[in-house]
Amino acid sequence: MEKINKQVGKQIHVLRQRQGISQEELADICGLHRSHLGQIERGELNVTVVTVQRIGRGLGVSLNQILGSIGGKA
Repeated sequence: MEKINKQVGKQIHVLRQRQGISQEELADICGLHRSHLGQIERGELNVTVVTVQRIGRGLGVSLNQILGSIGGKA
């Protein structure tokens, strides 16, 4: 079973790739460092809801579009 931080990171990665945006581009849009975004996408960090919201805004998607597909079990 995947941990929730891995699930969130995977969803962000999928959404970013669907839009053809590089990690560096998205990080710049969101005001994050590229390596920080990479750690989030790999599920290495316990990311805050505020940061997920910033990333969602950068991708032009709602918080629900990122978290809505995440299972209820961590």
